[in-house]
Order: sequence, then structure tokens, then C-alpha cells
Amino acid sequence: MDRLETRELAYFVAVAEELHFGRAAERLGMAQPPLSRAISRLERRIGVRLLERTSRRVALTDAGAVFLDESRRLLDSLDAAVRRTRRVRQPGRLVMAVRPGTASGLIAELLRSSEVGGHDIVFTHDRPAALRDGRADIALLCVGSDDLTGLRTADLTEEAPFALVPRGHPVARRPAVTVAELGRDPHFAPECPPVGLDEIIDRVALGRLVTVVGSGAAERISPEVTAVPVSDLPPTRLALAWPEGTSRPAVTAFVRTARAAEARRTLDARDARDARDRAAADLR
Repeated sequence: MDRLETRELAYFVAVAEELHFGRAAERLGMAQPPLSRAISRLERRIGVRLLERTSRRVALTDAGAVFLDESRRLLDSLDAAVRRTRRVRQPGRLVMAVRPGTASGLIAELLRSSEVGGHDIVFTHDRPAALRDGRADIALLCVGSDDLTGLRTADLTEEAPFALVPRGHPVARRPAVTVAELGRDPHFAPECPPVGLDEIIDRVALGRLVTVVGSGAAERISPEVTAVPVSDLPPTRLALAWPEGTSRPAVTAFVRTARAAEARRTLDARDARDARDRAAADLR
């Protein structure tokens, strides 16, 4: 069998999604008769009936449902390949996908540095999808909760969990809180809503939300919001991820620079903590 053309896949996806040849033809900007002939020719080439047609309806066969999923995946992969290829015109420039509020201090430091300051950033809650569809070259993902299938990763850092509560909340002055205690609040949402960090903080300040974020987001709270450590949740492991098979030197350089920056931040934080401890000891 000759290799199928992307045009044929696009024709089939339109018909399979519309389940109506007239609407599919209008969507594709073509006449209905050549579209019908193209689908029939596709079925003959594959040797499988993809659609059941009557005078009243069009329905997918079991084979058609499988072929629809595969066609969408192939077309998406092609679109992603085109996006990534176009960006090669700027060989040292990357697009990074980050969840709003995640490791914001480290990301800000990286973007200010001369090594990676020319890179772009996309804020999105679905970072794995941004990698797979070509919108991003590299992403900061959560190990254990994000789908890492088909991706290479490099561990970067950890973020401790903090509950964001309104300033006057009953647990606001506590040294730590548990998930069970947070669950007694009717506004508690274990997972942050898929909105920007500023909106999350506003909702908490207005008493409409209590949620758990990483320490990077907790550093950016407003005076009306308090961040309380959550004692019974483990830290979130953060890793840089990129598609398998990617060989751009800029990706390797970014990972190396990010790890070095995080090592410096960790050392600086340890030194500052030691200095505070020494100052407190001197006062005693």
C-alpha cells in the first residue's frame, strides 16, 4: 500500500468529527462529491470500512474509531514537528513551559541570566501537552503527577507544600497544618484551579478559596494571605523535561545552567539560615 497523505487523514478526521459529509465538506472548503470519493478511496486503500453510511446518518465503525485516534495523533505530531523545525531558525532560543507560580524565583533568576536570558516562556497548566504539540521545547514538570511518557527528564529541585489561607483564617497563625484540618474548610481545594497565580491569591484573600501550593508560589502572597506549611504532604519534585530524540544543544545548555543556578540558590539559602541561627545564638 502506498503511504497515505496527510490530506487524506485531514479529510477523514473532518468527516469523523462532523459525522456529516455536507458539514465536513463545508469545514474543509470543498465540494461534497470529491470528499465522499476521497473517503471511499481511503477505505479501499486501507482495506477496512471506517464509516457506516445510510441515507439518514453517518457513524464510525470500530475500526474507524481507532483510525480517528491515530489520525489525530499523526496530524498533531506533524504540526508539532513544523513548530519545532521553524524555531531552529533561532538555534540558541528555547520556549519553556511553566505552571504559574512554580519555582518562580528560580525561573526569574534564569531569565535574568546572560546564558538563557533570550529564551521565551509559556505559562500553562498542561506543560506536557505543550511539549508534545511543539509549543514548548522544554518544561518544568512535577515528578509523580505529570505524564512523563515519551519525555526525557533531569531532576532540578523540590518545593515544600504550603496552604494558602486568608489572613484571618483559624489556621493562619499555626506553625503547620494537616490536609485533614484544611479539609474542614468548605472552600478547600486540594488542587489549585487552572488559573493564574494572581487570581488564586485574590480568591484566597477574598475568602473564596483555600488551597495548597509549592513554596515558590507561597513566596509571592499578598498581605491579605498567609502561607502555612502542610506537615503531612511530601515535597514536590520538579524536573526539566523535553521530548525524547531532541538533540538541540540549547536544551543541554539550559539544563546545565538551571542546575547550576539551583545549586547556588540552595547554597545561598543555607548560608542565610546559618547566619540567622548564629545571630539568634549571640542574642541568647
